[in-house]
Amino acid sequence: MATAKATIAYPHVVKTPGVCGGRARIEGTRVRVYNVAFLHKDGATDDKIREAYADLTPAQIHAALAYYYDNRDEIDAELAEDESWAESLGR
Repeated sequence: MATAKATIAYPHVVKTPGVCGGRARIEGTRVRVYNVAFLHKDGATDDKIREAYADLTPAQIHAALAYYYDNRDEIDAELAEDESWAESLGR
């Protein structure tokens, strides 16, 4: 029997059509979840992420990471798309 995925609310994380391409972002900012996830995957600590995005609180960073871990396919696809776009500029 298939189970439905539970709907989970992520405080501090929103998606707004027309803002950041409708991608998941930190509420009140234009910092996308994949920006935080990229740094995290690169080995950045919370303190290093806050250096890059000084206006973010620890709660916002952790909410973004929780969203990332619950929606890895979505965020990893966005990261791959961004990487592909950046590589195309180098041609």
